[in-house]
Amino acid sequence: MAFTNNAMMRALFLLALVCAAQAGGKKDDAKKDDAGGDAKGGSCPDGTCDITKLGASGDGKTDSTKALQEAWASACGGTGKNTILIPKGDYLTGPLNYTGPCKGDVTIQVDGNLLASTDLSLYKGNWIEILRVENLVITGKGTLDGQGPSVWSKNSCAKKYDCKILPNSLVLDFITKGEVSGITLLNSKFFHMNVFQCKDVVIKDVTVTAPGDSPNTDGIHMGDSSGISIVNTVIGVGDDCISIGPGSTKINITGVTCGPGHGISIGSLGRYKDEKDVTDVSVKDCTLKKSTNGLRIKAYEDAASVLTASKIHYENVKMEDVGNPIIIDMKYCPNKICTSSGASKVTVKDVSFKNITGTSSTPEAVSLLCSDKIPCSGVTMDSVNVEYSGKNNKTMAVCKNAKVTATASLKELECA
Repeated sequence: MAFTNNAMMRALFLLALVCAAQAGGKKDDAKKDDAGGDAKGGSCPDGTCDITKLGASGDGKTDSTKALQEAWASACGGTGKNTILIPKGDYLTGPLNYTGPCKGDVTIQVDGNLLASTDLSLYKGNWIEILRVENLVITGKGTLDGQGPSVWSKNSCAKKYDCKILPNSLVLDFITKGEVSGITLLNSKFFHMNVFQCKDVVIKDVTVTAPGDSPNTDGIHMGDSSGISIVNTVIGVGDDCISIGPGSTKINITGVTCGPGHGISIGSLGRYKDEKDVTDVSVKDCTLKKSTNGLRIKAYEDAASVLTASKIHYENVKMEDVGNPIIIDMKYCPNKICTSSGASKVTVKDVSFKNITGTSSTPEAVSLLCSDKIPCSGVTMDSVNVEYSGKNNKTMAVCKNAKVTATASLKELECA
């Protein structure tokens, strides 16, 4: 009888071990799911990562950086389609680094407002930087607020080239097949959006807003990218509404409203070595309101690179009291901190302006200031009717070192 009891005790003991092992296995599996290793969406039920369930607080004061980083780790680590949900509320964050490649497709649903920390010591680079991701979507009716007014006074770039760059708000690096839609970008510390080495990205129905005197708050800047479309977007900032940098190709800008700001610009070109050409740029059906420039191509006369800007087409653009509505400036020298003379290495050719109408706040509605070393060529103007809105001066078109074909509406255009 004693032997039987011992055997029974051993059996119960073994059974307990087996149960414990099974329970432990389930816990391990749960941990793997939380890390995004085996589950479809990591710790995000049904592939939706609600940042409030990861510890984020929408009070505008609590640091929610950790929750937002965890949401990315889970969404990017999950297979299939995964969504990072930013619900209504105000979420304070430091720098966010969202790096791929991801196992599936990621959507960032911005229904609330993200507030960038004003503590510059936290930033090694940008505020929200997304790298090496395919099929990325950023959408919603929320806001990315850079809280720039608290740090704009620390911007010294108007005085020197080697200035410390403040954080850009949203940076897309090496993104393939992306979409940004619906959101508002507000008061960036530096550029609102910077697109670098991206391919096939659509930016639509976006609002970008900052005061007209805010420094270097470009709306959307791009460089070394192809297949970028900006559609039905409203931009009012303290610098270029859109700036198209070196290496940009197959760029489509349609239905954009710009103002205040420095206009829709190609360049500046030639500031750095080894810059690449800009080609196949289309700007159509846009409106510029009280911007300091309209349609602009700018290049440094003392350019450090040999490059070409070509196949550029502007059509159906309305000007409303715009300074320098049409300007090609091959002697661009901002704030007089560059060399104002030199042998230009930038070529501008095959540029067309069609149906450009409205009013200019300066008498010179058209200014083509090209280099005597490399004149602009292949410039055509068809139905360009922009009139000076002031008094006591007639509308003028000034052209230097450019070969222009113009309609009768610009019969006074003379090229030196």
